Amino acid sequence: MPPVTTASDLLTVEDYRATPAGSRYQLVEGELFLTAPAPNLYHQDIVGRLYTLMANFLAKKKLGRVFIAPCDVYLSDHDVVQPDVLFVGNENCKILAEDGVHGGPDLVIEVLSPATAQLDKKAKRRVYAKAGVKEMWLVDPLLSQIQRYDFAQDTAKPVQLIEENETFGTPLLPGLTFSATEIFRR
Repeated sequence: MPPVTTASDLLTVEDYRATPAGSRYQLVEGELFLTAPAPNLYHQDIVGRLYTLMANFLAKKKLGRVFIAPCDVYLSDHDVVQPDVLFVGNENCKILAEDGVHGGPDLVIEVLSPATAQLDKKAKRRVYAKAGVKEMWLVDPLLSQIQRYDFAQDTAKPVQLIEENETFGTPLLPGLTFSATEIFRR
């Protein structure tokens, strides 16, 4: 039988803040995860395209703010994450502070990489849903697919699977259309 974990065994925000400067950790369900090595350039291209599309749209529409990793998102005493891209709508901007985001963003986007894919798909998805994140996208560069989760509808299964040749949007950013072909362009 595995050992029982108690609340006192879980690491906290204070433990996270005590990690060495320059190292990239995330705190998920009270456990520290080192985010290394740095993602490959294709991963970074995808992150950059998503951020640029959203930032350009938001510059005109003024619906909220978009951020790119590294950006600390404090979800609980035991959860500090750094999604690749995140969006906070105007009605939720009270969660923004100088040291990061304190609460669930409206949208988080995780571009999967071999080192962190399982963490993103399982534990971080659970934490995001519990923390009040409205929507999560899991972007898979290997399969050229995007799984779009709407946590109000289902926390365990995506509400939409977007293939490489499809376009899609989100109710969080009305009027913005994403092209998966453009997102996955090499």
